[in-house]
Amino acid sequence: MMTGKIATMQACLWFDDQAEEAAKFYTSIFKDSQIKRTQYYTNSGQEVHGKPPYSVLTVEFSLNGMEFMALNGGPEFKFSEAVSFVVNCDSQDEIDHYWEKLGEGGDKTAQVCGWLKDRYGVSWQISPSELPDWIDDPHSEAAKRVMDALMKMGKLDIATLHSAYLGE
Repeated sequence: MMTGKIATMQACLWFDDQAEEAAKFYTSIFKDSQIKRTQYYTNSGQEVHGKPPYSVLTVEFSLNGMEFMALNGGPEFKFSEAVSFVVNCDSQDEIDHYWEKLGEGGDKTAQVCGWLKDRYGVSWQISPSELPDWIDDPHSEAAKRVMDALMKMGKLDIATLHSAYLGE
């Protein structure tokens, strides 16, 4: 049986050398966000990591209460849609804000169902908070109508999805 302090978790995002830039970008978009700590490479391990001493190793930051670590690990790994971050929005204004800001310099055109890739290749789902309730019962006609509408959208439109849910 485990006792004591509860383990905390954070998502780690692997960048080539843009960790600090990305952390600043993300914290500029989300209202409740902050950069918490920056750590730097030292001379140790130079033969393994190849990064200059005193260059940024990691940046820890939070976005709306979710903890992240951005790591400058080198070019070996790239982001894919296999991992994405969902931003649940209560209004169309919020959807528009996050869609535009996170999508600046990224790819908003090749994605559907509220997905976009930001300028670093990180995938985000910008979605209405109500969407899970609207598609909860896969046997309902309302869920089918919402899914039909959803599959045709890039940026999600709350009014259109809600109308589909209501059968209007």
